[in-house]
Amino acid sequence: MMPLMPNHDSEKTKAGSGGDSPPDAAGEAKLDDLRLRINQMDEKLVELLNERARLVVDVGSVKRGSDIPIYAPHREQDVLRRAMSANKGPLPDRAIEGVYRELMSGSFALEQPLRIGYLGPPGSFSHAASVIHFGSSVSFEDLHEIEGVFTEVRRGHVDYGLAPIENTTGGSIVETMDAFRDAGDEVTVYGESLVTIRHTLLANCEPAEVKRIHSKPEIFAQCRKWLITQYPKAELIAAASSSQAVMTAKKEMEADSTSGSAAIGSALAGDLYGVRMLFQDVEDNPNNITRFFIIARQHAQPSKDDKTSIMFMTDDNPGALVRVLSVFDRAGINLTHIDKRPSGRVNWHYSFFIDLQGHKDDPNIAYAIREATAHCQELRVLGSYPRATRIL
Repeated sequence: MMPLMPNHDSEKTKAGSGGDSPPDAAGEAKLDDLRLRINQMDEKLVELLNERARLVVDVGSVKRGSDIPIYAPHREQDVLRRAMSANKGPLPDRAIEGVYRELMSGSFALEQPLRIGYLGPPGSFSHAASVIHFGSSVSFEDLHEIEGVFTEVRRGHVDYGLAPIENTTGGSIVETMDAFRDAGDEVTVYGESLVTIRHTLLANCEPAEVKRIHSKPEIFAQCRKWLITQYPKAELIAAASSSQAVMTAKKEMEADSTSGSAAIGSALAGDLYGVRMLFQDVEDNPNNITRFFIIARQHAQPSKDDKTSIMFMTDDNPGALVRVLSVFDRAGINLTHIDKRPSGRVNWHYSFFIDLQGHKDDPNIAYAIREATAHCQELRVLGSYPRATRIL
């Protein structure tokens, strides 16, 4: 076989097209001009942001003097709605929303530092959702259990708490429903947040070296098909939390570099604990969304697009549940969610949870709640709050 001879014509063509030629002077000059304009615009943006911040400081002074909550979900919704309606592109609405959430987070810090309680450990999906919703300028407190989030909100040790209430794959979160059942009237649903849950395979080894994977059983269930396809022989080890799974995988690799230990958790956990990201988005359902409740001691103001959450226990007689639900049907009220949990008082007695569209102070809803109460041993409005319209 004859050796391939160099094609001198093609080499000349390559050189002539700029392969080894010096940078185009006109292109560099244009880039310099564009970068200069960006720098000048950045200076104006910073000036405007600080001008806005000075107004925020004044707002904080008024709120503190009037005992008005620093964080107001209805105002948050209004700010985001206005910002995105003014967006003419090319930035997508999601980018604008991200910028404004961080901007509002910085505003909270100027008005009055906020402390947000979440279900830990750090790096959990509740922690990640808290950062996504409230931004990075507030303080976050790991409260270990969902019940602890309710307790610390009730005691005023944190300003607000974030608790998962339902997931599109796994359904309702029973620990949160039980916490509402036991909390009495001291906490309310102040807002809601819809957050996409993205599972990530994390390990400090190469993908082909993974032999054992740690995570919560619920997460394994949400990634079952992917795991069967990618790691059919890997040992799946249940953990109490996804954050703990990441910490365990790191410790095992530090003790034995051939252990092939990995974990499925949040990207935030990987950043916090120094574990590399091998694969993103390993969940079977790309629309894996968790709905979180923001809980507080105060009530949210109407936003013109609200939801109301109610918990009730019916009388123990035939048709009692039907009679309660019929009240809302006759009033033309849309029920968007219904679930039940054991009452915790008497065996085979249940507490029911419903979400409905509208605010508890709307005349038809206020009337329906009064009518439904007559058919219940107990009925409690957990809160009315702005309806989440975007998935974060």
